[in-house]
Amino acid sequence: MNALRILRLGAVKDVARFQEHVHSLGLTIPCDREIVHGAESPLRKPLASGEIKIGNRIAVHPMEGWDGTADGNPTEHTLRRWKRFGASGGKLIWGGEAVAVSHEGRANPNQLVIAKHTLEGLAGLRRILIEEHRRTTGSDEGLLIGLQLTHSGRFCRPNAHGKPEPRILYHHPILDRKLELRNDFPILTDGEIEKIIEDFHRAAKMAGELAFDFVDVKHCHGYLGHEFLSAHTREGKYGGSFENRTRFLRDVAQGIRSVAPGMHIGVRFSAFDSVPFRPDPSQSANGKLGPGIPESQENLIPYRWGFGVNQNDPTKIDLCEPIQFLSLLEELNIRLVNITAGSPYYNPHIQRPAMFPPSDGYFPPEDPLVGVAQQLNVTRQLKARFPNLIFVGSSYTYLQDFLPHVAQAAVREGWTDCVGLGRMVLTYPEILWDATEGNEMQHKRVCRTFSDCTTAPRKGLPSGCYPLDAYYKSSEMAERLKVAKAKQ
Repeated sequence: MNALRILRLGAVKDVARFQEHVHSLGLTIPCDREIVHGAESPLRKPLASGEIKIGNRIAVHPMEGWDGTADGNPTEHTLRRWKRFGASGGKLIWGGEAVAVSHEGRANPNQLVIAKHTLEGLAGLRRILIEEHRRTTGSDEGLLIGLQLTHSGRFCRPNAHGKPEPRILYHHPILDRKLELRNDFPILTDGEIEKIIEDFHRAAKMAGELAFDFVDVKHCHGYLGHEFLSAHTREGKYGGSFENRTRFLRDVAQGIRSVAPGMHIGVRFSAFDSVPFRPDPSQSANGKLGPGIPESQENLIPYRWGFGVNQNDPTKIDLCEPIQFLSLLEELNIRLVNITAGSPYYNPHIQRPAMFPPSDGYFPPEDPLVGVAQQLNVTRQLKARFPNLIFVGSSYTYLQDFLPHVAQAAVREGWTDCVGLGRMVLTYPEILWDATEGNEMQHKRVCRTFSDCTTAPRKGLPSGCYPLDAYYKSSEMAERLKVAKAKQ
């Protein structure tokens, strides 16, 4: 069991006590004691940059449900989730969810795919989101909706049998072992990469035809775009130098501008990473996971398999290349930037701080507020350096009841332009809209980071808030999840 004592935020009843706790941890997290309502709220202020106009500072992150059909179309579960995206009141819908540019690039057998046979379904998702947004806010003015385009690379799992079918750019000494890849497992050829780039071009063209305002070329969480950034050991034109490791993005962006003129481009990227973690075996017993510890880095220094990490100590951040990456985005006239970190597959406490681990994770090795502060502060540093880019910040859900107080302060103090909501949208999408309307907080709907939204898809079930959302809690799927967790 985890010996680390962590104060549960659900037991903290007022903002002053929250601030005291943050201070006791030696952290810096902005927090306003009073919430401003209506048009005067920092979270309700419009944002404009050239042709990009966003009606408020509330954003919705890409939230996959692992609940599409075998051919990549949405289902009723998917429609319900997109409806809740609209109910959030957020004027920036970042990607809706990760949509694969090809069947082979899917992260799971139920991921959405953008193709001719799914266009009607994707159009329906956009339509229902806009309808619900109008009901919540009264108008769709200033609403900017994107579609996140992805190829899952190392974490492809596209077919019904559910077995991994990795598409890797290079051999990773730790992740290859985790995925049980042999030393001669094939890496993607330059020709195969060029075909994937064409898939992104085709996907962006279709997204434009569906009237999406922008596409996100996903570069985060260990998927293909992110792996390009860490391909230091790859030979050829897509590896080695920074120029080569960003060629994929440049080629994708150039093609999008050609086939879908007027389409805005965004990039969600892991601004920093870390060496993979694993449960501490000395503290794992009786089926209980221990706290996370870094994988051994013996003989792996300098560490050449990460992006935004210190090569001499890959548990620490180095923002030199992320800053260079943002400079490239400016050169490419890509102004929409969504900051995240790490990967849910190998260091989830960095990517999505939580009190409770998913089935394939580990107990937090630190108070999750440390991870929250880390992401907020990195976003602050990058925003200060690139004031002309539009930044969306991540890692707010763990703040729970204090999310509105921190979100308001972060925007008011210029730490970020927009506050992105992820897991919180699954149970309480209106949390920031309620706060800025002056409505009473619905405490029983606040996400407590139980991580069932991740454990469920790890067990082959749709993602959703099984503990708090009655739609999932009372479903047949919840019973199957309960059985699966009992067998763990």
